[in-house]
Amino acid sequence: MLIPLLSRVHEHADILVLCGDLTDYGLPEEAAILARDLQTAVRIPMVGVLGNHDYESDQAPEVMRILREAGLTLLDGDTTEIRDVGFAGVKGFGGGFGRGVLGAWGESATKQFVNEAITESLKLENALARLRTAAKVAILHYAPVRDTVEGEPLEIFPYLGCSRLEEPLTRYAVSAVVHGHAHHGAPEGRTTNGTPVYNVSLSLMRETWPDRPYRVMEVETAVEVTT
Repeated sequence: MLIPLLSRVHEHADILVLCGDLTDYGLPEEAAILARDLQTAVRIPMVGVLGNHDYESDQAPEVMRILREAGLTLLDGDTTEIRDVGFAGVKGFGGGFGRGVLGAWGESATKQFVNEAITESLKLENALARLRTAAKVAILHYAPVRDTVEGEPLEIFPYLGCSRLEEPLTRYAVSAVVHGHAHHGAPEGRTTNGTPVYNVSLSLMRETWPDRPYRVMEVETAVEVTT
C-alpha cells in the first residue's frame, strides 16, 4: 500500500515525479490500483514516465490512459510545464555506457535493439528542444550515465541504461535528471558536463532513506521536485 508514503510527499515538495515501473506486469488492473492510491493521497501535481515493467503485457496505452485519468501527466517524448519548471520525459532504453555502447552492426536483432535506444534518445532531444523554461528536468526510466548504476552486477550494466541518452542532456541546459530502473545502483552521478543525475528507484530510496523513501531536490527556480 503506497498511501502512507504518498500522503506525506506534499509536506516536502510541490511536484511529485515518478520514474517508471508503475506496475509489476503492465496490467490495467494494476494501474487502476495505483490510480486509486494517487487520487486518494496525492495533493500536488504529478508527472512521470513508464518503465519496462509497464510494457510487459503489451497494454501500455491502456495503463497510460488509466493513470492519466487519475491526474498523472505521463510523458513519452512529450513536455509539460509545472510551476515554472519544464519537464521532458522518455522511457529510454539499454545499450551500455562509454566505449561499451552497443553499435548497430551485424544481425538485424542487434540493429533493432540499438535503433530503439537511438529512437528514445532522439525523442528526448526533441522534447528538450521544445522547452523554453529556465529550469528543465529530464525524466527517464533507464539511466543515462554509468555513475548511477554502479553497485549493480557489471554483467547487467548494458540493460540498465545507455550513454546515447546522455547526448541530448549535454546539449541543453538541463537542471537535473532523474531515473529509476537500477534498483541497487548509486543514488547520484553526473553527466560529462556536470549535470546532476539522480537514481530514484524506490528500492534504492528505501535503502538510502528508510524513514523517507523519496528524494527531495530543488531546481534553480526554488521549486522543489520530489521523486
